[in-house]
Order: sequence, then C-alpha cells, then structure tokens
Amino acid sequence: MSHIYIFSPSSAVRDKAAFKRGVKRLEAQGHEVEIDPDALSSFTRFAGQDETRLKAIERASASGANIAMISRGGYGLTRLLTQLPYRSIAKAIDKGTQFVGLSDFTAFQLAVYSKSQRITWQGPELGKDFGSENEPDEIMQACFDDLCLEQGEGTGWRMPALPLQKPVKVNNAVLWGGNLAVLTSLLGTPYFPLVKGGVLFLEDVGEHPYKVERMLTQLLNAGVMQQQKAIVLGQFTAYKLVAHDKGFKLQTVIERLRLQLKTPVLTGLPFGHVSTKVLLPIGAKVDLATEGRDAFLVWGHI
Repeated sequence: MSHIYIFSPSSAVRDKAAFKRGVKRLEAQGHEVEIDPDALSSFTRFAGQDETRLKAIERASASGANIAMISRGGYGLTRLLTQLPYRSIAKAIDKGTQFVGLSDFTAFQLAVYSKSQRITWQGPELGKDFGSENEPDEIMQACFDDLCLEQGEGTGWRMPALPLQKPVKVNNAVLWGGNLAVLTSLLGTPYFPLVKGGVLFLEDVGEHPYKVERMLTQLLNAGVMQQQKAIVLGQFTAYKLVAHDKGFKLQTVIERLRLQLKTPVLTGLPFGHVSTKVLLPIGAKVDLATEGRDAFLVWGHI
C-alpha cells in the first residue's frame, strides 16, 4: 500500500488518543506510516514554533512518501506562507507525493497553487477522520483508497431539492477553493489564486450564516465570484442560529448569492468538516455537469 507521512503544520494535537488510533488504523489497512518527529510538539496553540512547523513541512517534502497528510487543522499556516519551501514542495509533488488535508491547510494549498501551479488534495486529516472512535466513513475511506491506488477520477452527489434549474455544463475548468474563512483571508495577497473561468468550492465550520454571507460578499465585491464558471458549496456546520435571526439562515444566504450572480451556485457537495467527505484536487482541470438534482465532477486520471 502507501507510504504515508504524518505532520502537523498548524495547531497542536490535543487529542493524542485520536492521533494514535489514526496511525494504528492506517497501519491496519496496510500502509507504512511515518510520523514527523515534531508531529506532537506544542507551543502555545501551535504544533511548535513557526520554525519548527516549517521544518516539518520541509521533512514532509523530502520524505518520498506517497501521501503527506496533516494531523489536524486549526490555525497557523498563514503565518508561514512567506517562508514555505515552494521549490521543495513542487519537487516532491512532481516525484509523486500527494499533500492531503483541509481547513487551515487551505492556506498551504492555495499558496502552493499560486506559486507553482501544482495539484494538492483537499481531503481527510489523521485525527478526526481516521482517529475517531467509530470506523471511518465509507465514502471518505473509498475516496482515500482511490487516491492511494491512483485511480480516483471524479465524484458525484445529489443536490438538495430545489425549484427546477437550468442544467449546468462546465468543461476544462480549474477546480479550486477550500475553507471559506481561510480562502477569504488570502484575498489581496500573492497567495490567492487568480483563477478565471474556474470551479470554486467552499465549506466552513462554526461560522454563523451572517458571517458566511459577509465573506461571500467580500469575494463578490472583489469580483472573484463573477469570474468563475460555477460555485459549489459544501457543508457549513457547527453554527447556532439565535432568536435575533428571525428566519435568517444559511438558505437565505444562498438564495441572495444566486440573485447576485449569473454564475450557477450548486449545493450539497459532500465535503467539509463532516465525516462523509470526498477528496478534491486543487488545481486540476475538471468537467462539471448536472442532470436534475444529480451533479458530477470529473477530473480524469491525475
């Protein structure tokens, strides 16, 4: 099976039991798991000081692993973007290392694409996805297995019931995106991809719908949304509506976005801070099509 390198480029690992379970589970699946020497380091809220985490990224790039997977997200990568070893990362990817993660890892992935146009994968992290007390989600596991076997070529999902919409068909468009808050924080920097005619996917966790709307509005006002061929919304979870909302909810935000855009806005993508998640290649050329409530995203062999 695969050689998997586990490293911690963002927040410190607090749930050591989940970390150990994740390692054992991957090993039980036949993988060779290599753990970065600072994977469990801690400095305030981070997995070590900035220099410590930069060295971990360098070791991951030099590991020769098939997959370099983060232990967890959190916060910390935007502090490192000016110092990332972009040449080493690009060289590692060219030699076959697939960098996998989500959440705060969005900053790393978008910066790498901006600087080198290399493909990385939005997907699982060690602790929450492989280290939970329950067995890993079947869809997530199947997608991860496909990545290990280099045979995943696309995904599909069923969108929520909505009034009849025109079919969507997009060809040869760059897939990019990730965590909405992290992506929006990069706007106006050299680490924000200037993608035109792309498919932009977004997800987030713990953000009230009004905060989601504020970030989407920032992207809209900056002209980012209008330049895409499609917007695909994943899962927005772990927020709490309050009495003051008076009916304002996530669907309110989505409907308003659709009114402001000619670009199609699709929903229901099984991706985000949820157990059931597909793997998505940032920077890959994709085809997107809908048929009724069914959506298909295809990138072919990578």
